[in-house]
Amino acid sequence: MKYFYCYNCGNRIKYRDIDSISRGYCENCDIIFYENPIPSVAIIAENQRREILLVKRNVRPGIGKWCLPGGFIEKGEKVEESVHRELQEETGLLCKFPKLFSVNSINNGYYGDIILITYSVTLENFNICAGDDACDAGFFSLDLKPEIAFDLHNDLINKWYVQNSK
Repeated sequence: MKYFYCYNCGNRIKYRDIDSISRGYCENCDIIFYENPIPSVAIIAENQRREILLVKRNVRPGIGKWCLPGGFIEKGEKVEESVHRELQEETGLLCKFPKLFSVNSINNGYYGDIILITYSVTLENFNICAGDDACDAGFFSLDLKPEIAFDLHNDLINKWYVQNSK
């Protein structure tokens, strides 16, 4: 995300090399505009047949393709709270026992740099009702999974199956 004007004084921001990175800087206020990664979550959940939960995207990027449920962490929200909220918004499902599975970064994606914090969860129910950014949701075996929108999600799914097939 590029900044053009200072949020403090309204002056035009200039970009210059600060700490070996091109950063926005307001000469009037002496403020550096850091462009930090956006924190987000992904959720790995499975049903009794060990099929993984996926949602079909209804928004860009990856519209029409499938991915793990998840999304951006809201301001003032704890990471685990976003896991519960995103799962319920996208699938109608409730979960318990969120357990950290993986932390990754995606550079220069559709929304800029993202930190993806992935949790595995135990589902409390299995009555799926797609909503929010998802137009469909379902459980899939590794052999029959649909086209996955994001390479990192595909890697996470494969990693999950490898770690849980022992």
